[in-house]
Order: sequence, then C-alpha cells, then structure tokens
Amino acid sequence: MAKKKTALKKDTQKPKLVIRNAKTSDVKDIQALSTKVYTDIPPYTASVLRGQINNYPEGQFVATYEGQVVGYCATIRISKERAFAAHTWREITGGGYGSTHEPEGDYLYGMEVFVDPDYRGIRIGDRLYTARKNLCRHYRLKGIVFGGRMPLLHKRLAKAKTVDNYVEMVKHKEIRDPVLAFQLRRGFEVIGVLKDYLPSDRESLAYASHMVWYNPSVNKAEASSDKKYGFRSSDTVRLATVQYQQRRIESFEEFEQIVTYFVDVVSDYRADFVVFPELFTLQLLSIENEPVRPEKAIDHLTDYTERLKAFFSTLAIKYNVNIIAGSHPTKVPHKDKTTAIQNISMVCLRDGTIHEQAKIHPTPNERYWWNIEGGDKLDVIETDCGPIGVLICYDAEFPELSRHLVDQGATMLFVPFCTDERQSYLRVRYSCQARAVENQCYVVLSGNVGNLPRVHNMDIQYAQSCILTPCDFAFSRDGIAADTTPNVETVAFADLRMENLHRARNMGTVQNLRDRRHDLYSLVWHKNEE
Repeated sequence: MAKKKTALKKDTQKPKLVIRNAKTSDVKDIQALSTKVYTDIPPYTASVLRGQINNYPEGQFVATYEGQVVGYCATIRISKERAFAAHTWREITGGGYGSTHEPEGDYLYGMEVFVDPDYRGIRIGDRLYTARKNLCRHYRLKGIVFGGRMPLLHKRLAKAKTVDNYVEMVKHKEIRDPVLAFQLRRGFEVIGVLKDYLPSDRESLAYASHMVWYNPSVNKAEASSDKKYGFRSSDTVRLATVQYQQRRIESFEEFEQIVTYFVDVVSDYRADFVVFPELFTLQLLSIENEPVRPEKAIDHLTDYTERLKAFFSTLAIKYNVNIIAGSHPTKVPHKDKTTAIQNISMVCLRDGTIHEQAKIHPTPNERYWWNIEGGDKLDVIETDCGPIGVLICYDAEFPELSRHLVDQGATMLFVPFCTDERQSYLRVRYSCQARAVENQCYVVLSGNVGNLPRVHNMDIQYAQSCILTPCDFAFSRDGIAADTTPNVETVAFADLRMENLHRARNMGTVQNLRDRRHDLYSLVWHKNEE
C-alpha cells in the first residue's frame, strides 16, 4: 500500500510554473504584484483589474509559480484602424478597464505585461508573450499591437537627440534598453513613436514605441522582414537533439556548465524539446577517474540522482524548453530487496513537472556489468506540445513498446541511446526508422560520442543522432528530418508539423494505424496500471 501511495503522489504532481487565464479571484494578488513592480507609477486598482478580466476573459493571463502570482498580461481586441492610428494608453484601453474591447477586432492590443522582479530569471515574460501570440493564432487574428515602455529614455535622450534616434540606436545595439530590446527579440517591429502615451511614465518621458507583430500564418506578406534567430512557423513543434561528447571532467559544476551551454543554445532557437543521450551522466565517473569495480561505480553514480533532477528541472523552467535528460542509473524500491538500480530517463518539462521513464529491457551488458534491472511501466507523458513517449535505446528494438505508447496517443517518441560501435548503432537506428513508419509518428534519437577510457562499458562510443519521420509525401524524402555527422559533438534541429501526421494517418499512401486487423491481433499490457 505504501508503494502505491508513493506512485500516486508522483503521477499527480502539480506543475510549478503555470500560465493560465486570469480570474477575478486573482485580482488581489495581481494588484499586490503591480504595487511591487511599479514603484513610481500608480498601481492598478481592484476595479480596473476586474474590468480587464470581465471585459475580455480570454485575453488576460497570469503566471503562477508554486501557486503564487508572479506575472500578469492584459490584452483586448481592437480594429486595425484604431491599432495603427496615433493614440494614448488611456483612450485605447478605456482608462485601463479594457472597456474598449471589440469582440470582432482583427488585432490584439497589449495593454500590460509585468513580472515579479524576484522571478525574472525564468523567462516568465517570454511565456506571457507566447500566450498572447497563441491567442492571436488560435483566432487567426492579423497580429498584435501595443505601446512599449522605454525606461532608459530619460537617461539616454541627450545622447540620442530625438526619440526616433533613440529607437534606431536601440535597434542597432548602440544603446541598451532592456524592455525595447526584449520586444524586438520576440519578433515585434517598431512602426513609430507614440507621444503623450502614458504621462505617469516619467522614465519613458511619456513616450512609447508603437510596435506590431504580424501573425505569419495569416499575413505572411506583412510578417517582419528583419532577420530572426531561428525563425519558426506557428504550426510546428521544434525538436533538438544533442550529440554529446564524453570527455573527462573535473567536477559536477563543469558538467553543469557543459549541459547548460547546450540548453541555452536550443533555447535561443526557440526549441520546444531537447533530448540528451542515454547514460551520458556516466561522465561524472571521470571526476575521480580511478578504476573501480563496475557495480561499485554505478552505485556511486546513483548518489547524483536528486542533484541532477533539481538541476535539469531548473534548466527547463529557466530556458523554457522541455528536457529529456538522457538517462541515469537510479535506485528504486524493490519488492524483494531494499533497492534495485534502474536506467531511468528524467523528463523535465518547462512548467516545472518532472516525469520518469525506466528502461524496460536492460541490455546483457547492463545486466552483467552494472546489475541494472528493467522497469515495468510505460506511459505517455503529457506536454504542452501533446503526448510523448520515451524509449531508452534497446527498448526501441521491441515494436510492442512503441505501439503501446502510440495507442495511448503519443505522436513523438524520444530515444536516448548509447552504442559502442556502428553495428550496435544501426540496430537502434533501423529499429527507430521502422517505429516511425509502422506507427506513423516522429522519432528522435540522441547518442554519445567520444570516450571514457577508465569507465567500464563506456570506453568507446559511436553515434549519428537524428530526427526521423514516416515515409510519405508529406515528409522528408528519406524519412529523415535532420541528422548529424557521425561521431562529432553537435546539435540537430527540425520543425515538425503535427498536421502532417494526422494527414498521413487518415489520408496517406498507406495508413498503418487505421489498417491494423484488430479482429486478429492486439497489444495487451499485462502489468496492472496504478
């Protein structure tokens, strides 16, 4: 009974960071946050905040961290004519109440975004802007317009001479303005300057940058022509796979620096997911670099489990990316003895939730060298981009497992792997390509390269990480969305459309999932599900 309660607690863990629509019950917390953020501008009153929420409930968002309101975003809909005409904040927002909201307006107007200064390191502002963009895409509106603050204008106007020059100098990185620069990086462009926009904003000298973001799925011709770092279409999921080089390190902190570098890179490219290889944490054994018995080395490695879990969860939240953290030997309760060691993948989502997936089939080497035992549970993991599944290396060579995940709704399978030479790698690669074809799903592989000479069963590595698709007209010619050069540390990206999977499954040249003979065969998972 105790074990069952523990599993239930893990499955029902609540997200730490949540972006949701604001409710009138949040008014008190939002008001307190506005008082904390705006020390030189009158904070919002409760009646104004209630007006914003009641006038357009879908347009108001809060960010909560462990239940505490740490960010707020207010939005209304307006017509193109009003959006692009000269205006003040008071007249276009109805004095802040949002009473000027037009239900049939073809543009969103951003009235407000503010974030608790104590939580600015985890990209809450980025998430709120994303929620606003998702609202725009959902209703196929033409874009988003707002007047942006320029909080350093009062200090730099003498250098810039004019407000227009100030904006241009910020665009060319000749002057630093954190707010304007943030908005430019989010894909917004400046279309002018609004005078007397918000008289109480003394830092901005009452000016505002008149900004617009065009919805690329509706107004492609009007989309920003500025160069974008890792521009992506709005109807895709961006995946990144890290081909990770094993090398000797001196400390756990050095390991953190290497991993953070890769997560930072994929975050810059707006990736939704990043996957690391199987057992890439065995690099930690090189810190002392002393030859010890394999079973003792693995037992020592399990001591890092909780530290790794906290590290990857923090990265996922801070860099706004879902992390499939390869796999790591982990001690688990065992029905016949105190503990057992399983090869477990930690999946740390950007909302703060943590999931675990154990390897079902340890290889003969894992059993022989490290006494690793197999898990008995295989469930999909719900993410903000849809349900996913994780199969660790050898598990991908068993078709029943991927079919069990796809039956539960998975559209993407992540396969962290660790292979020593080309034949071993190709067993995994060919199996994963088959899984993509037979299940009409996407499969992402991530492997190790380099070597760890004094670590048993990890002395040499071979990998060519890749992102695989079904083979049909909607996908890449060879069923390969992206791959890497063998045995070179690198990152590969691919933008994948879920709509292509739905089309292939229902209207493709072949329709493997639809054409299964359920009258003849089926897959039954015998382990009782908790």
